[in-house]
Amino acid sequence: MRVEATTLAEVLLITRDQYEDHRGWFTELHNAAELRRAGFDVTFVQDNLSHSKAGVIRGLHYQVNPAQGKLVTCITGRILDVAVDIRVGSETFGQHVAVELGDGLGRSLWIPPGFAHGFAVLGNESAAVLYKVDEHRSAPGEGGILWSDPELAIPWSITDAIVSERDAALPTFAEYIANQPK
Repeated sequence: MRVEATTLAEVLLITRDQYEDHRGWFTELHNAAELRRAGFDVTFVQDNLSHSKAGVIRGLHYQVNPAQGKLVTCITGRILDVAVDIRVGSETFGQHVAVELGDGLGRSLWIPPGFAHGFAVLGNESAAVLYKVDEHRSAPGEGGILWSDPELAIPWSITDAIVSERDAALPTFAEYIANQPK
């Protein structure tokens, strides 16, 4: 198992060993001891699973009070997984990283607290996405930023996105900034 920083140092790409033969492949999806040895020590409190059709974009979502980190793994299908730094005052504030995750790739992406998260389902098949989270859901602390905000310039690779009404009505990044405590 390897843990590597992405272009945003706190966002980590975790690549697991996969063992393949004529039947398919096997991997350890989560091994706390192995992750600790690789320098990643987070306690997870909940697993969430979403299933999305081809062309769906979910996000950009975040949680505060308590801030929530997510370890994201695409179990079936393929996604473009995106993390945006929304920590006011951070050197990388407003920057994003996008990584392809999917069936057979053996990769997960750690989205730390203080980052917004979203993904696009790539290709013609649906995707099942597993989120291991380090804090329980807090409905009052949930927020989001408009996925298509041109200021963020995220290359979603989707032309006719399928988006929920809630996600389509999220504030822009400029509106998010304007609503932050001074």
